[in-house]
Amino acid sequence: MVDLFAPYTIRDLQVRNRFMRSATTSAYAREDGTVHQEIIALYRGLARGGVGLIVKGHLYVSEDGKAHRGMAGISSDIHIPGLRRLTDAVHEEGGHIFAQLNHAGVVYEPDRKGPSRYAEDDWVAREMTEDEIWGVVEAFGDASERALAAGFDGVQIHGAHGYLISQFLSRRVNRREDEWGGSLENRMRLLLEVYDEVRGRTGNSPVAVKINCDDFNGDAFTVEDSVEVAKALSDRGVDLIEISGGGRGARPEERGRAQDPEFPELAFAGHAKQIKKAVGRTPVALVNGFTWLSTMRRVVELGLVDVVSLSRPFIREPDLVKRLEGGQERVSCERCDACRASFGVEMLWCRLEGRGGAS
Repeated sequence: MVDLFAPYTIRDLQVRNRFMRSATTSAYAREDGTVHQEIIALYRGLARGGVGLIVKGHLYVSEDGKAHRGMAGISSDIHIPGLRRLTDAVHEEGGHIFAQLNHAGVVYEPDRKGPSRYAEDDWVAREMTEDEIWGVVEAFGDASERALAAGFDGVQIHGAHGYLISQFLSRRVNRREDEWGGSLENRMRLLLEVYDEVRGRTGNSPVAVKINCDDFNGDAFTVEDSVEVAKALSDRGVDLIEISGGGRGARPEERGRAQDPEFPELAFAGHAKQIKKAVGRTPVALVNGFTWLSTMRRVVELGLVDVVSLSRPFIREPDLVKRLEGGQERVSCERCDACRASFGVEMLWCRLEGRGGAS
């Protein structure tokens, strides 16, 4: 029987258990991207609560890559001191933490640049030049060096949820006709170039990638695509692939195709099974839907995934891991999303549990 609470090794990094706090933005950084003391306290609480691996809510790698108000940055050395205080707080409590690196692409409102001209709602994105694309690759590399300087134990490249790398992977958003678009090989080029750049800058530190198992928008990015992308990353030696889902134009009615009847509470279990089979020994984490400890144990015992990743449950119960180890059988989060009520204005917190639940 697999012990979820026993130490687990990612590359050469031994974390204290198989529980991962999926990157969850606090949505409460200063205008210049530096972090507030309240955010540092939040991460200290997560580490004190027993999380094995924490992934810091996404950090913009360049000023033109902000996804929303309140997003923290890692685009400048001015961000390093605050992030160093954050990682120190996690390490003092016995935890480990990765920096999630991201670029918003078309989501950045002042200049909606992306893979190609793309219309959504009442706005139109413009196509990036090749120089701009290479600039993004360099920005990810620079950010990865800052992450290590700030004391992070590794980095995660955000390739999911409709941000820039996810946009390049999408047939719907990426309509380029050069070597950055068209075939899946070309559409995954940005991700692989970013991965290679980050790996070259970070040496033996762990490098993880978060990808969609499906964009849930017709054939924009399918599980078949995701399997091939995951295999390419595995061949390059990625240390952990986290599986999520949902890209630009996602349609809720299409989400059912990612499920597995054996694990009805997990949104992406069916697709995750295909991806894990394709990458073999490469560690895989799965996020979205975990409710019962029994399910967490079973998916790991069956080899469906290696790491249990949770997001919203840790907003309500930052000490969830200790609670589960102490006998609690399920998470308390009701997934009502009330924690997002003042997104970008104040720190996310559970309205049901009270502010104490997110610190």
